[in-house]
Amino acid sequence: MTTRTAAEFIPPVHDVPRLAAAVQTCRGCGLYENATQAVFGSGPAAARMMLVGEQPGDREDLAGEPFVGPAGRLLDKAIDEAGLERAPLYLTNAVKHFKFVASERGKRRIHKTPSRTEVVACRPWLFAELEAVEPQVVVLLGATAAKALMGSDFRVTAHRGEALRLPALDGIPATVRDAAVVATIHPSAVLRGPSDAREESFRSLVADLRLAGDLLPA
Repeated sequence: MTTRTAAEFIPPVHDVPRLAAAVQTCRGCGLYENATQAVFGSGPAAARMMLVGEQPGDREDLAGEPFVGPAGRLLDKAIDEAGLERAPLYLTNAVKHFKFVASERGKRRIHKTPSRTEVVACRPWLFAELEAVEPQVVVLLGATAAKALMGSDFRVTAHRGEALRLPALDGIPATVRDAAVVATIHPSAVLRGPSDAREESFRSLVADLRLAGDLLPA
């Protein structure tokens, strides 16, 4: 039995507006059934830097935009402190639909980490975004994004502070094989961490973003 993926829903021409429209019809995995909508990337179509997170959260699912919730606000602060600007950046997620479980009380939707099968099923969208945008630097925010592009054995903690390259993974466009890659924590990990460690975690995120900025060609 062939595992279904998003590949059959992706238009042949990979430009951001066409991809963003087509993603709403994606049925490459079952996550679309409960999500409000697919959340595609946001930013300039020729951005020099792409930031990749895990998946949209509750706020993003409702708004249809990536990184507009609490983690997004913290990321904005980190971007600013790293000496970067958000407007020229392209922000997206490895998985385009919000995966959640309902809370036992009330209507709150609780984030649930996508499975490896769901990440792989959705990955053709990320490959298409990379081909459309052709970033010179890719920042992988958290384990899900890192494993989506660097392989299932990749560990963020083992490669923090390093300038990496994308592997020869089937589906990664040849046009971005020379892009620099920085792996770091997801901003939500800062928010979820122990209160006495949040400042240090935030500073490490800023340092990694600063490294990514330094890797941009002059």
